[in-house]
Amino acid sequence: MEQEIREILVNPIFGKFVAVFIGVALIWAILNFIQKKIISKIQNNDSLYRTKKAATFLGYFLTIILLTVIFSDKLGGLTVTLGVAGAGIAFALQEVIASFAGWLGIMFGGFYKTGDRVQLGGIKGDVMDIGVLRTTIMETGQWVDGDLYNGRIVMIANSYVFKEPVFNYSGDFPFLWDEIKIPIQYGSNYDKTTQILENIGVEIAGDLTEQSKIKWKSLQKTFKLEDSQTEPMVSLIANDNWVEFTLRYVVSYKKRRATKTLLFTKILKEIEATNGEIGFASTTIQLVNPPKFKVEVEGK
Repeated sequence: MEQEIREILVNPIFGKFVAVFIGVALIWAILNFIQKKIISKIQNNDSLYRTKKAATFLGYFLTIILLTVIFSDKLGGLTVTLGVAGAGIAFALQEVIASFAGWLGIMFGGFYKTGDRVQLGGIKGDVMDIGVLRTTIMETGQWVDGDLYNGRIVMIANSYVFKEPVFNYSGDFPFLWDEIKIPIQYGSNYDKTTQILENIGVEIAGDLTEQSKIKWKSLQKTFKLEDSQTEPMVSLIANDNWVEFTLRYVVSYKKRRATKTLLFTKILKEIEATNGEIGFASTTIQLVNPPKFKVEVEGK
């Protein structure tokens, strides 16, 4: 019995497994120490998340390198076999490989980050987590009006970043242009209507004008973009039934519905306070007078 134990202990394969166990334990012990003493002190949540993900990926990478180095002498005769098998595996797992490549693109290519509101693969919502193979999104919209959560959690393969457009509502420019349209009766005071809408736009959404302008200027330094008006703007067109006023304004991507509610409430009160000088319009139907007919009834 002792002889068998001695043979196992001096066996090179046993020594390699011991070396692997010690090496793997040492790698993850060092990474855990770094996470607790250094990474955990990062204040920015996004930077903390990215650093933790990178540390985990580094741990797996170093583990694979360690296994390759220790068992390299055993892999020499399997090179051809592994090459053929690897080609077959790569074909069978092409979607997995594409998702992993998508993860690298997301993490280092700036497609989006956790907390961003995106539309990916036809799904719109806020990014909860970015995994190696899937992105987890808290969905908005669908059967819920506006940009509110509907409670459904969606996991989307990272490979979609190479297949479909990625809409980021909160990237380098975390603002959106939004509009509301107000139908006004013909014969109303158009100048006063324009002034009311402009004043309300500045009162409700004007605080974002300067912030969005700074962000837009920053974008112009990186990309080729023309200058754009971020102040609230009013325009109008005339159609068959009414004069349509449009108030265009900049809003935070998470406050579209709340801002629109405040604007409509204020506009309704201000226009109703004009005592008929400005009137809201609605669809009207005009009946054309029929021609007159003369009917004679013969008596019996």
